[in-house]
Amino acid sequence: MVPNPSLRVFLADDSSLIRSRLATLLGGHQMQVVGEAATPQACIAGILAAHPQVVVLDVQLEGGTGLQVLRAVRQAAPDIAFVVFSNNAGPAYRKRYLGEGAAGFLDKSSELESLPVAIAQAGNAGHLQAH
Repeated sequence: MVPNPSLRVFLADDSSLIRSRLATLLGGHQMQVVGEAATPQACIAGILAAHPQVVVLDVQLEGGTGLQVLRAVRQAAPDIAFVVFSNNAGPAYRKRYLGEGAAGFLDKSSELESLPVAIAQAGNAGHLQAH
């Protein structure tokens, strides 16, 4: 699958280093990072303001969890897709996030190179549902 050059992505991660690396990676795949934040509150506000097609979401955020963001945004804007990208990639986390509506769940330690494809698939699936 070819990544969508107009795909708008929001980065929700508590590590500025990770956000920077992801922005560089996604930029290389012609994806546009439209916002980023580290706390659940800043993520929710930023996502709803920027209205990206896909959010890359970490399980552990500064002062809270990605699940707070996923639930709040899915309630307010169900058309936004989520790809969880976390070091906390155990089966219980995967089941919980996918059960709450995440389009994908990748492990930071081993699946970085799969992230652009997962984002493209989530974005294209959301795009197809919107039409």
